[in-house]
Amino acid sequence: MGVEVGGLLGLIWLIIIIWAIVKVAKSSASSVAKLLWILFLLFAPLVGLIVWALAGPKG
Repeated sequence: MGVEVGGLLGLIWLIIIIWAIVKVAKSSASSVAKLLWILFLLFAPLVGLIVWALAGPKG
């Protein structure tokens, strides 16, 4: 039962980022917009996730 809190939080964070990338990929946005959002989520995960939640492609 030696699961560390940091490891568990990192796993949860990874799942959230993957979920956001899947949502972007399935959105009706243009291919370029999808690519830019996915790159933003990968290279700036915290800021990217917040900005995507507020202004990302809907639908």
